[in-house]
Amino acid sequence: MINTKDVHQQFSEFFHEDKIKPYAYLVSKRMQDGHICIDADEVTENLSTLPYTKAIPPAQLPKLTELVTTDSTTIRPFVLHKNKLYFQRYFSYETRILEAIGYLLKEEKKSFDIRKAALEKHRDLLLDFKATFEIQGLPKEEQTDWQMVAIIQSVLHNFSIITGGPGTGKTTTVAKILALLFAMDANCNVALAAPTGKAAMRMAESLKNAELPVNDTIKDKLKSLSPNTIHRLLKYIPDSVNFKFNKSNPLPFDVVIVDEASMIDVALFAKLLDAIGPNTRIILLGDKNQLASVEAGSLFGDLCRATEKPNVFTQDSLKFINEFIPESGRKMNHEAIAKAAHPLSGHLVELQKSHRFNSTGGIGKFSRAIINNDTQALLEFATSTTDASVTLEPIENSNVFETFIDGYQDYILESDISKALQKFNQLRVLCAVREGPQGLYGINRAIENYLFKKNLLVPTGEFYENRPIIITQNNPDLKLFNGDIGILRKDHQGNMRAWFEDSGKVIRSVMPGYIANAETVFAMTVHKSQGSEYAEVLLMLPHHYGEKILTRELLYTAVTRAKEKVVVQTTPDLLLQTAAAQVKRTSGIIHRFEEIK
Repeated sequence: MINTKDVHQQFSEFFHEDKIKPYAYLVSKRMQDGHICIDADEVTENLSTLPYTKAIPPAQLPKLTELVTTDSTTIRPFVLHKNKLYFQRYFSYETRILEAIGYLLKEEKKSFDIRKAALEKHRDLLLDFKATFEIQGLPKEEQTDWQMVAIIQSVLHNFSIITGGPGTGKTTTVAKILALLFAMDANCNVALAAPTGKAAMRMAESLKNAELPVNDTIKDKLKSLSPNTIHRLLKYIPDSVNFKFNKSNPLPFDVVIVDEASMIDVALFAKLLDAIGPNTRIILLGDKNQLASVEAGSLFGDLCRATEKPNVFTQDSLKFINEFIPESGRKMNHEAIAKAAHPLSGHLVELQKSHRFNSTGGIGKFSRAIINNDTQALLEFATSTTDASVTLEPIENSNVFETFIDGYQDYILESDISKALQKFNQLRVLCAVREGPQGLYGINRAIENYLFKKNLLVPTGEFYENRPIIITQNNPDLKLFNGDIGILRKDHQGNMRAWFEDSGKVIRSVMPGYIANAETVFAMTVHKSQGSEYAEVLLMLPHHYGEKILTRELLYTAVTRAKEKVVVQTTPDLLLQTAAAQVKRTSGIIHRFEEIK
């Protein structure tokens, strides 16, 4: 959530003036809901209703045009662009993102022919990566191998987006891209990153487990890659909003791949793209249907929706892709040609087949019903008990809650800390809100009390044996970052330590007294769960209706954290209400692509 006070401080010399306060208040309130800007028409409609206008009649307030600029160089408190009102700072972020994308698209043209020739040279390896799969209802010859399309486009371009739901093979596709790039250039310098430590760890595990038809040298290179958080990649400067790597000091890599890009807010997005040099490829991975960032913006989703639809290409790109599709596969046809020229045509590929979920039932069918707001399918799940992988239970059913958290005893009884961490991460309770009976704090206390009554925990004091914790603020000195999860346990000398596992499965410990920002994590918010997967998930939706946070994206994100089973405690009415509500964040980026030259 945006801190309104921090936002006001951007132009404190303006905002303390009575004539400015109504405008600042209005934009700040919108930013608290994650919007980057506000439609200018809303300013006129709402100005007279604001508390600040009681002291100054609206007729005496300055006209909006007196307070704004229409470019990013003149410093005034607001920017008015295409009938959207921004704080200067956030207009600057959006502009920097567009300029960076435009620059990368321009620079990639210089290497296009060389990259095409390299792909032709390694045709056999690319065809070995063939990942044609059976699509429900389609014969083999009518299938499109979107993984192969994503590989080709990502190798050709400096800026690429690969989106898709859980289990569609985003990380597998990245492994194939990297293997191909290493085959083309053994010295290719690669950086992998994600918004959280947990997401980065998952990315590393997936790459190491990828089974590819490549030699041992390339396999070793893939295994040696060590993903970082974006903050670690850019070299976070303590007590600053800046990073060591920036526009004047770009990252020293040939390829930068960022997973879980839907979690990146507009400010970090701008700073990440600033640090990408002209000869560096950047590939963004994510699920466009997931929750957007906690802070302002939904940049990844906006970029995915910028073109008329995903998987559209220029005619030349289509012809080149078809050269790599064997006769037994489905050639791309005229339907995949972009109807109108767009800078991102061909740069966005959506993977469409889930290898994890069956399309005819279970979590796959349930998640699709959520995204499509399929009322009939959702009600079927609410009234049926035949699908073991999806269970909807009444909110007041305490037996369901207790049965689920009984599973936490597995990690408590496991003496090996590495295995204990793995067992702990097999299941998780997810909360939509922090406060209230189904809120994060109350549920964590309820779980502690239940496990205490079962003689599994003794939750006395802050540092008790087997307390699971999640880091809530980056601490580079301790090499702990937002989202890292650990367990408190005594070492062989009887000293309490906080134990964590890195992406290489290496266990390390930290004195808990050094950790200033951490929370108990038997339960976690859905936002915090992004980038993680669990065998089983229990989602608890709040009793009362009307929570603005209850949206289709939140429900989808929570449900798709589960690989094997998801239990949702809700009512049918609340389920339908949540699936019908969508996150809508105002930004101007989709309509500003015409500014890219």
